[in-house]
Amino acid sequence: QVQVVESGGGLVQPGGSLRLSCAASVNIIRINVMGWYRQAPGKQREFVADITTSGRTNYADSVKGRFSISRGNAKSTVNLQMNSLKSEDTAVYYCNVNGRTSMVLKDLDYWGQGTQVTVSS
Repeated sequence: QVQVVESGGGLVQPGGSLRLSCAASVNIIRINVMGWYRQAPGKQREFVADITTSGRTNYADSVKGRFSISRGNAKSTVNLQMNSLKSEDTAVYYCNVNGRTSMVLKDLDYWGQGTQVTVSS
């Protein structure tokens, strides 16, 4: 089965930084996109950033210029460097992996359990 695990969340003061990491199980043989979404209390889950296998990145306007997404050293890993954090960045951050486990299966979205990021003074 596919496993997606996030790490790196925590409590940070406004203006601080955090680095989130995500690792997907190696049985995903083809990955199209890896990205991050977040969900604040009482709000819908929203897109944060993603990166394709070719390295092309995309960011939500709310985080552009502050967050940076990158592929990790391992094949199925992705990182999110979050700088100049604001209170409105407080949310549970979820890693998303779009890919497939077999050439005869269609691409699917796989999600991690989420990691809490709290920005507060």
